[in-house]
Amino acid sequence: MTGTKALDSTAARPRVSMVMPVHNGARWLDAAIASVLDQDFADFELILVDDASRDDSLAIMAAAAARDARVRHFRLDTNVGLPAALNHGFAQARGDLHSWTSDDNLLRPQMLDRLVATLDANPDAGVAYADFSLIDDEGKDLGRSRVGPVERLLHGNNIGAAFLYRRAVTEALDGYDVGLFGVEDYDFWLRAAQRFAFVELHEDLYRYRKHGGSLTSQRADQIQALTAVIVERAMPDQLPPRSRSEILLGLALKSRTRWRVDLVRRALRAHPSTVLARLPALVRWTLVVARNRLAA
Repeated sequence: MTGTKALDSTAARPRVSMVMPVHNGARWLDAAIASVLDQDFADFELILVDDASRDDSLAIMAAAAARDARVRHFRLDTNVGLPAALNHGFAQARGDLHSWTSDDNLLRPQMLDRLVATLDANPDAGVAYADFSLIDDEGKDLGRSRVGPVERLLHGNNIGAAFLYRRAVTEALDGYDVGLFGVEDYDFWLRAAQRFAFVELHEDLYRYRKHGGSLTSQRADQIQALTAVIVERAMPDQLPPRSRSEILLGLALKSRTRWRVDLVRRALRAHPSTVLARLPALVRWTLVVARNRLAA
């Protein structure tokens, strides 16, 4: 690890630590950094983690650190992947509140202010999260995404992209699972929900960029498979059979590249009538998979 800015031991600890992992993210990196530095809430540090980029990312990070004392940056000598880069970043964090963002996304100016206020108003909560907007490559608005209740988390990752959580969450969970690249955030929320209270805020506080080069687009098949693993692992033993069947069937129906027979069989064993009620959807889904196979 190289390039870490030296810390002033006399400086006050920032309230919030924001981590931004970067791997070849030069295209939108300036704008992503600016969206953090332009926050209405100013008591934060921005920790930039260069995950062995080969483009101009490191130069952009260094320039940002030179302009603003709240920015620290360092470079990993080898590419370790998103979850490990996040863990490296949070190992440097001094704040009692944690968040992270990507090099292609944008915070709205009020994001930290509103999420800090939400956690302050709910001292028993560990995580606050909010609605966000989708944008395209050029920043054009594609519509708003509304986050869902944490009680529905087993049915899908409804926490979204705008969030803030206490240092205690990071420490209790021991960070992000480096073996779950692509679903590290969903796994983190599933584990956090077993130990901490969540507070949802229906305000649009973030702009999430959808583009072909994103990790989600590049690793869709692997993400679907890993999602099934972490959701099944998180299901409590006392989960009602109908709920278990609905969740397993939902995971199967989200796959568009292969027939997830194993998931459907387990859903059938858990609660047969739930699967039988969804037969029309299963038939339609089977036809889609068959067409995809013929076209491949």
